[in-house]
Amino acid sequence: MSESTVDDKRDEALLNRMMDFHGGLRMGFLLSAVAELGVADRLADGPLPVAELAARTGSDADALYRVLRAMASKGVFTEVSSRTFGLTPLAEILRSDAPNSLRDVFRLQGKPFMRNAYAEIGLSIRTGLPAFDQVNGTDLFSYLAERPEMNELFSRAMGNAAGHSQRAAIQAYDLTGARKLVDVGGAHGHLLAAVLTRYPDLAGVVFDQPHVVPGAERVLRDAGVFDRAELAGGDYLREVPGGGDVYTISHVLHQLGDAEAGTLLANVRRVLPEDGRVVVIDPVIPDGDVPHPGKFMDITMLALSRGRDRTEAEFAEIFEKAGLRLTETIGLAASSSVVVAVAA
Repeated sequence: MSESTVDDKRDEALLNRMMDFHGGLRMGFLLSAVAELGVADRLADGPLPVAELAARTGSDADALYRVLRAMASKGVFTEVSSRTFGLTPLAEILRSDAPNSLRDVFRLQGKPFMRNAYAEIGLSIRTGLPAFDQVNGTDLFSYLAERPEMNELFSRAMGNAAGHSQRAAIQAYDLTGARKLVDVGGAHGHLLAAVLTRYPDLAGVVFDQPHVVPGAERVLRDAGVFDRAELAGGDYLREVPGGGDVYTISHVLHQLGDAEAGTLLANVRRVLPEDGRVVVIDPVIPDGDVPHPGKFMDITMLALSRGRDRTEAEFAEIFEKAGLRLTETIGLAASSSVVVAVAA
């Protein structure tokens, strides 16, 4: 094989890879669209002809066929016979009732207020400021506070997205002997429900914004742990509830810049007993070119907030400034790690 032929094949492979990246944009939009339509839910009982599936989802049959054919080529859905589609393991994740469901994550991604922020990431690159604010005229959480339906979807999506890493964290980090856990920024209480289920002698508090935290009652009741739980509303940048010996902060610090993250941690430090622990669940970014989901989660933070994902050294730095000391990091290769700190 001549050198020019080798070069041509290499160039073709590189071009094909770049085109795959380009196609990923369309795939993201398709995932959002079929998640909104509830296509995977309609296939829960088995494959359906596309004409029937279109009728059940209010879709155009030919357009839906073309979409599912494209998605099936990537392993999301499968054409089991001519113009009849069923679920694959990837498509199962789009079901509302799947244990690891990401349906609401993809529904959220497709909403114009989110989609437009990602599309304008160039604004963030040029200014260092969230594209979301510049596109929507206000910051993300102010926007959501004024739109209860979107706030509900956002909370469910964040619960879905964080659920897997939270479950892994609960299994990886031992809380035996803890008395009371305060989940700071605990949203709808999924993390606390899972922890209280695992540790029957533990009590806990879900602490979040007043308009968010009421949604935790149903989750905690459904888990059968509401009798050991409290709901507290407030602003973690002003203060956090006292009385806990473990403070969990799951997927919150990466939504904050260093100054705000330091304020939150300092508020926790003020109420933390000397034998207390701070348990952070967040991506921990490795150095160098090592692939890691946190590197792209950090781009989400760049587009949507003033937050950032951090390396282990950067966590150690913000802990130290707040009067805490990093003692342990578990699961550095995982999408989210457990970072533990104690009073310095």
